Amino acid sequence: MDTARSQTEPTALEGVYEYRSSPLVEPDWRRFPGWREVTDAEWADPQWQRAHCVKDAKGLRAVVGDLLDEAFYEDWEQDRLHRATMSVLLPPQMLNTIAPEAAAARPGELTKAFYDDPVRRYMLPVFSDRHPQWPSHPMASRDSLHEQDMWVVEGLTHRYPTKVLAELLSTCPQYCGHCTRMDLVGNSTPQVTKNKLQLKPVDRADRILEHLRSSPGIRDVVVSGGDLANLPWPRLERFVDGLLDIDSVRDIRLASKGLIGLPQYWNSGPVLQGVERIARKARSRGVRVALHTHANAAQQVTPGVARASWALLGAGLHDVRNQGVLMRGINDTAHDLLDLCFALIDHAGITPYYFYMCDMIPNAEHWRVPLHRAQLIQRQILGYLPGFSTPRIVCDVPMAGKRWVDQADSYDRELGVSHWSKSYLTPLEAADPDAHSGSYHYYDPIDTLPLSGQRWWREARHG
Repeated sequence: MDTARSQTEPTALEGVYEYRSSPLVEPDWRRFPGWREVTDAEWADPQWQRAHCVKDAKGLRAVVGDLLDEAFYEDWEQDRLHRATMSVLLPPQMLNTIAPEAAAARPGELTKAFYDDPVRRYMLPVFSDRHPQWPSHPMASRDSLHEQDMWVVEGLTHRYPTKVLAELLSTCPQYCGHCTRMDLVGNSTPQVTKNKLQLKPVDRADRILEHLRSSPGIRDVVVSGGDLANLPWPRLERFVDGLLDIDSVRDIRLASKGLIGLPQYWNSGPVLQGVERIARKARSRGVRVALHTHANAAQQVTPGVARASWALLGAGLHDVRNQGVLMRGINDTAHDLLDLCFALIDHAGITPYYFYMCDMIPNAEHWRVPLHRAQLIQRQILGYLPGFSTPRIVCDVPMAGKRWVDQADSYDRELGVSHWSKSYLTPLEAADPDAHSGSYHYYDPIDTLPLSGQRWWREARHG
């Protein structure tokens, strides 16, 4: 059944979207009992932020006191024991954007605001968030994009003809519950024993640079991990300096959600001085160096984030761009995305670039959005933003790579199966004559399918 879009499905926004430019507000961290004595200078210190991350229930209680019901902590613990693929790590900056307007004075009063909050829903997942029948899709997998299968040396994924992904480390200053690299990044959980990078960091970086020097067909390098905010700056600068010495490299993209969760780091003097050195060398060679970050909700764009972004642009970066993830209950309406995009471009100089459909990792079904919903939202946001700041919603199809959501070759809405093609082979496919190179597949979350489709998957699972 090829029904890429129903003839009766609306494309207009549900309700009129009226643009209003509202100033950014840094939520008052002193609203939480544990932070009432925290000074402005402490809050602005990246080391203070790192030292006071929330990792467990004890740490959260130290911040919020008795403002959350005990049932919330029990819900959180059940998720840790039975569903979580990522451990929890929340810098104060990120935690402070959860329920930013909630005025909680008495025990338990913060609980509903926490449960409802979009940032909490993906940074601090609880068991009741997950779908009770379909926590995972039957086709989900740990390394759903086969990135490690496409390593040409450890940490260097070569999936596209002219572009590579360099994973320099496996830690972040904050962990997102939906992390696509949950197989490798962060601490192990009761559900997931993480894979480990084997090489010493300096050896991994050197081997990646060596491979790129001998590969003149590669012009575009995404430098990621983990998160570059956790890589000591001298090591990152050395690596980027090495990239800038390779004639074929013309675009360098540095990936850090830390700009959203730990902007204090990117706004620090030593880092900005280093960025200026990199940018100066890049300009002399005609190379573009940009930073890619990851905000999913407008409330995450605070004055601190804006200051750090403008400082990076002032230091000479070519661009700062946002790559969010489209997720149910978090940002899956046109209004949500437009609010976020306008906050980014109006106040932080951050270009909305992509919104990815959530990848098919285990226990992610409650976050994932069906393809037809993503297609509708893409159409609905057109016309509101400048063309250069209108994000593309993309489906990262396993083995096929990023495809615009309207590029599906066919789409069976009943079974939730979309078929995709591409015009190139990955090195992994090219080396294997039996590798599949025709049609690639992505699957809608089963609970969003019609009853007949849900019944088919239920029978397939038990058959």
